[in-house]
Amino acid sequence: MRRSTRARRSSGNTRSRRLLAVVGTLAVFGGIVAVTQISSAEDRRPSKPRPAAGACVQPSAGATPPAGREETSRTWQDGRWVRNHWGDGQQCQPGTGGGSGSGGSAIACPDVAGELPEVPRRARAEVERNLGQLQAQITQADRRLAADGDRGEQFVRDSILRPLATQRRATLARITTAIDRFGPRPQNLARLAECQVAPVGGDDGGTDNGGGPGAPGTGAPSTGAPGSGLDVLANNCDESRLQAHDGFQNGNRCVSTAFGEVGAAANNPSLLITDFPEEIGANQPFTLRVSTRNLIRDRFLPAGQGGYYVESSLLNEEGLVRGHFHTACRMLGSVDAPPAPQEVPAFFVATEDGGGGAEPDEVTIQVPGLPQSGVAQCAVWAGDGSHRLPMMERANQTPAFDAVRIQVG
Repeated sequence: MRRSTRARRSSGNTRSRRLLAVVGTLAVFGGIVAVTQISSAEDRRPSKPRPAAGACVQPSAGATPPAGREETSRTWQDGRWVRNHWGDGQQCQPGTGGGSGSGGSAIACPDVAGELPEVPRRARAEVERNLGQLQAQITQADRRLAADGDRGEQFVRDSILRPLATQRRATLARITTAIDRFGPRPQNLARLAECQVAPVGGDDGGTDNGGGPGAPGTGAPSTGAPGSGLDVLANNCDESRLQAHDGFQNGNRCVSTAFGEVGAAANNPSLLITDFPEEIGANQPFTLRVSTRNLIRDRFLPAGQGGYYVESSLLNEEGLVRGHFHTACRMLGSVDAPPAPQEVPAFFVATEDGGGGAEPDEVTIQVPGLPQSGVAQCAVWAGDGSHRLPMMERANQTPAFDAVRIQVG
């Protein structure tokens, strides 16, 4: 039976049924059907050397923009601006010289698209052209900074930042005029003209590198915190109006637990459903075979006992994530619209069997059956000890999840 199922799965028809479902936002649902094993809470964090800072990420295939397009494109969809970042904004900026820890700088400007009102249909083409001009101006300023930024703060301020602000004011005025012809006039877009030199990476705690923390006249932040220059809205719960998360499965809370340890890209977890039935009867038991890689399945803090989002991610001595994986099956009321996220699945299990490692290995999940006819979505996804999808080193890595559709009845 398993061999025939694999053969069917290799066909084009089966591949078309396979769904790479976005399950990173899935919660660990209440109504847990089974948990394979609960780990000891007496484990302690191992001591080990820290991984070295990452190097500059090169664009992957398909991650660079088409000829003549900017790195960030914007389109108007369903009453809102949708921005698509080629390469997900992970390539090195001009002048940085490398990734995290490089200590370089780049031009940081206020977001304009996010400040615009609804753009009338007849003005959208002109607005999009001018948004592209704004990005081109930043790119040019970045290149100038990379070439001449070492000539001092005064030069950067007078010869790079001020001319850039002048260009941006003219472009913002054109955007204002374009929208004003056909709809409500945007208010005070000129306030978005000023840019700054912002630190990117660096671990020296605030060394001035020509526009870094404390550089006079640049407006750069003085904290040197991660994300400086990116207008990060929050990185803790200090200013949140929500009550503190308490480790139980409740929403409208703010989680202050640190993300924890993230491994090297080659050590990040991955998994795949390797065997599944295409059709089953209602209430008919069946199995799913799941293969994991780089996931040590030895850590599970029960969410029902307050273990949800309370422990930082941990790596073992080999730099592999310690955690478990989840399996859930839910019935889809429609294949044309996403299901309601709050519904409890028909089946759920969290698997922590003490296995797993750098090499792939398989686990069989026994599903006792699904109670009604229709299309079921069965998904698997990795979790760290406290149920978060494990972090990846790079933004363009696919997280550890997989999903398939099964016809029931």
